[in-house]
Amino acid sequence: MSDWIHGLPVFWMAVVVFTLTYLMTVTIYAIVAVIATDRRAPSLKAISPGLLSPLGVTFGLFVVFTAIQVWNDYDRAVAAVNREASSLKAVIVLAGSFPEGPRDRLLGFVASHIQEAARHEWPMMAHRNVTINMTPPDLAQGLELVLALNPSTPGQTIAQRQIAEAFENALDARRQRILISQAQVSFFKWVCILVQAACVLFAIGLLHCDNRLTSGMAMGVFATGVAACLLLIVAYDRPFIGQYGVGPGALLQVLPGPAQGTEAALPSAPGRNL
Repeated sequence: MSDWIHGLPVFWMAVVVFTLTYLMTVTIYAIVAVIATDRRAPSLKAISPGLLSPLGVTFGLFVVFTAIQVWNDYDRAVAAVNREASSLKAVIVLAGSFPEGPRDRLLGFVASHIQEAARHEWPMMAHRNVTINMTPPDLAQGLELVLALNPSTPGQTIAQRQIAEAFENALDARRQRILISQAQVSFFKWVCILVQAACVLFAIGLLHCDNRLTSGMAMGVFATGVAACLLLIVAYDRPFIGQYGVGPGALLQVLPGPAQGTEAALPSAPGRNL
């Protein structure tokens, strides 16, 4: 689905999803009303009510499997951002083991990376425009700096090794969040879900074709349930866009030193803060 609908507030997203679902339902209702003439109605009523059970179960399975994919992607996105933030926090803490010059440079690299991620990477991830080929220069330079240090104490030796590991973890977590930002429910899956929902609506309409009021009410109830399921999936489909998208809040919370004061000046990135 397009960035437009994923970027809507949940209220307007619900308006769009429910409206489109009801339009599909009204269209199916009208088609059933046209074909269910007095001559054909007895034949259509002969359809077994047991048909609804496998159709409904199949639709439910489609929704469940799709929802599992969506929520797994969302949880992985949250975990990747939190792991990146934790790794950078470890760099900030361990950098205190070194003299002022190297320490300040390490903190500067961390702050610059966080600000760059919040300002530029998050909007790009929201629109799926960033790739893992784009290496973050600040993390790369920070890793090069720490590997070039000459520790003078056993404590600095341990800190150097752990800072290098923390930078590597941060780089890996960044790669993971970028890969996850490409995830979404495929067009083919959406088509299958909608076709299955349409089949259930057709079956309901045909089984109640001799009573327009009953048919309309039954189809309306099922359509409402379909719209609610679709809305839930759409709201979490793309992990880094929309009202419930994963925001850079966890990273901004670990901005080192004076850089913390710049958080308020950063433009709001898509998604909510963690």
